[in-house]
Amino acid sequence: MAPVVHFRAAVALAGRFPALAGVDLSLHQGEVVVVMGPNGAGKTSLLRSCAGLLPVTSGEAVVLGVDLTEDHTSVRRYVGLLGHAAPLYDDLSAAENVRFATRALGLPASSADEALERVALTGRLRSTAAGRLSAGQRRRVALAALVARRPALWLLDEPHAGLDADSRTLLGRLIGEAVADGASVLLSSHEPQLSVPLADRVVAMAGGRVTGEEPGGRRAALSAVPTPRTDAGAVGIHVA
Repeated sequence: MAPVVHFRAAVALAGRFPALAGVDLSLHQGEVVVVMGPNGAGKTSLLRSCAGLLPVTSGEAVVLGVDLTEDHTSVRRYVGLLGHAAPLYDDLSAAENVRFATRALGLPASSADEALERVALTGRLRSTAAGRLSAGQRRRVALAALVARRPALWLLDEPHAGLDADSRTLLGRLIGEAVADGASVLLSSHEPQLSVPLADRVVAMAGGRVTGEEPGGRRAALSAVPTPRTDAGAVGIHVA
C-alpha cells in the first residue's frame, strides 16, 4: 500500500527562504508520527505543505495520492489541519462555527452536533460566541470541526497548547479513535511527555530537514500486548 505521505528531497519556499530544505518523510495509513525540533526547524511548514497550503517547489511530495508538486489544492478536502490559531468566526457561536465548516463540505448538520458532543462542548458553550470563549475552548471548537470532517490525514500543530488536563486526555482518545478508523496523524510538538506516548514514530527536524527518527511510545505499547490465543497458539503483535 502506498504511503499516505511520501516526501523525498522535498523543498518548499516561504518567500525566498527554504522552509523545507530537502525533507525525506513517509507516513503510512494508521500511523501516528510526531515531529519534534526547535523553533524554525520546519515543523509547521511540513504540516502546511501536507495540507496544500505551502507549495512544494522541488523534490517528491505525494499526499493521499496527490502529487503536490503539480496540484497542491485538491488534497485540502481530505486533510484536517489544526494550527496554533483556531480559525473561527468570532461573531458565530461554537455550534455555528462547526456547522459552517461541515456545510462547506456538504456534510449533514448531525455530523457537527456529534462532533460537539465528542469534544464535550455542551450546554451554553454551544451557543456562546467564539469571541467570548477561552483559548482552550476555542481549541475544542476547532477540534470539533476537524473531527466532524473525518479527514484521512490529521495534521496537528502543537495540539496540546492551551488545553487543560482533561482536554489533553480527550485529544489522545480522539487521535486513537481516528487511527482505529483508518486515519493517519502527523503531529508537531514541543512537549514530548504528552506527544511521544501517542506516537508510533518520533521524527526530529532541524534546518528544514529530517535529522533522525526513533520509535514512539504507542509502538512499544502495542508490541507489549499479546494477541488472543487461537487454534494456532498465542502470537504476539509485531509492529514493523
